[in-house]
Amino acid sequence: MANRTMERILSEALELPEAERAELAHGLVTSLDGPFDASASSAWDDEILRRMKDLEAGTATTFNRDEFSRRMRERMSRI
Repeated sequence: MANRTMERILSEALELPEAERAELAHGLVTSLDGPFDASASSAWDDEILRRMKDLEAGTATTFNRDEFSRRMRERMSRI
């Protein structure tokens, strides 16, 4: 850790019950996000609905978890 304050905070946080650690972690990660973007949220909603319709219509190409993992490893190896 970069300094004693952070080390102390981490040490104290690790003593919290799991649910409280999760809440703290969520709060910290959320604090790194930018401001809420309503247009982006709306665009994601539209994309999710489009993909659900494709699945229901049988026009979506799907693959299992093993294939997903293989593809992700392949992409990560290119970085």
